[in-house]
Amino acid sequence: MAVGGGSGGHVTPVLAVINQLHHLDANLEVRFICDKAFESQARGLMQHAAVPVHVSTIMAGKFRRYSHLTFWQHFTVPQVVLKNSSDIVKVAIGFMQSIWLLLRHRPDVVFAKGGYVCLPFGVAARLLRVPLVIHDSDTRPGLTNRVLARFATQIATGSPLENYPYDPHKSQYIGVPIGEDFTPVQASQQKLFKEALGVDPTKKLVVATGGGLGSWSINMALVKAARALSSKGIAVYSVTGKGHYEEVAPLVTGIDDYVVVPFVYEKMNEVLGAADVVISRASATFLQELAGLGKAVIAVPARHLGDQLKNAEVYKQAGAAVVMTDHEISIGDALEQMIVELMSSEKKRRELGAKLHEFARPNAARDLAQLIVDAAKQA
Repeated sequence: MAVGGGSGGHVTPVLAVINQLHHLDANLEVRFICDKAFESQARGLMQHAAVPVHVSTIMAGKFRRYSHLTFWQHFTVPQVVLKNSSDIVKVAIGFMQSIWLLLRHRPDVVFAKGGYVCLPFGVAARLLRVPLVIHDSDTRPGLTNRVLARFATQIATGSPLENYPYDPHKSQYIGVPIGEDFTPVQASQQKLFKEALGVDPTKKLVVATGGGLGSWSINMALVKAARALSSKGIAVYSVTGKGHYEEVAPLVTGIDDYVVVPFVYEKMNEVLGAADVVISRASATFLQELAGLGKAVIAVPARHLGDQLKNAEVYKQAGAAVVMTDHEISIGDALEQMIVELMSSEKKRRELGAKLHEFARPNAARDLAQLIVDAAKQA
């Protein structure tokens, strides 16, 4: 059984691992557990697995921690206290649901990819003595993985082990699992991908996405820059997120070569392969997919997510991505100017893409699949 959720970055790697597990075990049976908020996207993604995957949901909650609040303020600000108290109840319910699912299906191993939905399921696996393998994509370990790491059978990491507080005797630097199709594309193939998206292949293309649930700040910054970019012959393909699509789409009606879609369930490698520049959040999984493709990236880390801020800083220091903040892209024409600057310099785009490609770990999915099989055999 695999568990993950909250964003595509906690689901698409599971899909890549499942497809590798299929090569190792012809009798593979998989069930995927996620939170309700990401259920529809998870079901859509799992339809493309090499084996049938049954998707179930459990209740889950998170402990909200805000950088602008002191430790004690988290227990005195009414809105924060109410949300955290409510989520404690959700975690307790999710734990009971996890116990039921584990007893019903008796898995050989549980793979927890990440996200707060993994906490109740991982603890339940520990209680029932089911081998637990966890994977931490981000350079900054999340609270859920720090808790589960204490009793995980094996721990896989997306970055070198020195970035994590985990037991080195059961930890292994794997990289972030991505699909086999995330590899550099030739110019001729890029033009075909542009045509498939309904974009003029002679134009430079920006592909923008805010992750599985979308990013309002990225969407609005691009809408603001839309007509100026169009006048300069720059096309936009914007993956808005399901929750933002209905509001964004009418704002760009009639603008040439500005395409909006709510979500991409398949062939994301082709969507990104079509791009000359990609604008995205700084999730570890998505940045790894872009590293595989070797794309020029403008990363906009979510300001409330410390893991994304750390990821972005690592890539920025390596000269592998341009990093902008939500605040920067929301004022003036800073995002438009950065896009135009990159589009006017093929050399700069190539340099960014080459440095980002150095972070690629193409065998991560295969290696993680083997780790999961080994954990199940050792049980």
